Amino acid sequence: MREIVRSEKAPQPVGPYSQAVISGNLVFTSGQIGIDPVSGEIAGDLEGQTEQVFKNLIAVLEAAGSGLERVVKATVFITNMADFPRVNAIYARYFPRNLPARSTVAVSGLPKGALVEIEVIAERE
Repeated sequence: MREIVRSEKAPQPVGPYSQAVISGNLVFTSGQIGIDPVSGEIAGDLEGQTEQVFKNLIAVLEAAGSGLERVVKATVFITNMADFPRVNAIYARYFPRNLPARSTVAVSGLPKGALVEIEVIAERE
């Protein structure tokens, strides 16, 4: 049985999808971009967007009864592979230990002109 996750503290989906879905003891988040949930605008530069992505992921995971410390897999999408070190530096602050498996993929574009998008799979209690 699946359960749809909704968080008022994260931006609402920009398309026909859920913020996350719970299946068994796993939470599958949709990709989060750096949209500020209050203003509905994309956060400024790459660093600002990446920080906002993590705030959004935390809000969605909390609504699902999980958290970043329970992430087992992350997928990072960036529009410019040259930005990898800058995104990586912020990513490392949010995952200081118990590093999840991860893939990073360069893409030609992201919704709303975002520069970075991250989706995760996490365990829940």
